[in-house]
Amino acid sequence: MAKDGAFDIPNEMRAFAEKSIEQARAAFDTFVSATQHAVNTAQSQAINAHTGVREAGELAMRFAEQNITTSFQFAQRLLQAKDTQEVTKLHSDYVSSQMATLAEQAKELSKKASQLTGQGTQS
Repeated sequence: MAKDGAFDIPNEMRAFAEKSIEQARAAFDTFVSATQHAVNTAQSQAINAHTGVREAGELAMRFAEQNITTSFQFAQRLLQAKDTQEVTKLHSDYVSSQMATLAEQAKELSKKASQLTGQGTQS
């Protein structure tokens, strides 16, 4: 058993212990690799979502600027109108144009929102 106070482990037990350590190390390496993959995936999705939200916000701001500019242009034309007929025509043209513009803007924003929703479900 023991020689000179040294502890002697039977070869079978030593082999079993070494194999157990190797298996534990392999399991740990697999766990660390899976964890790194999960963290990288989450980070990538967060970056994509952030980018998409920023793009949607920029799109909405661009639309708001366009609509405000169009409204100021309409107001300027109204001030230069010569009679009520011209005011009525300007108003009618403005409303028609804005309805078409707003419909197109809503379509584009909806498309962007769908893209964002689709990003959240991809891996």
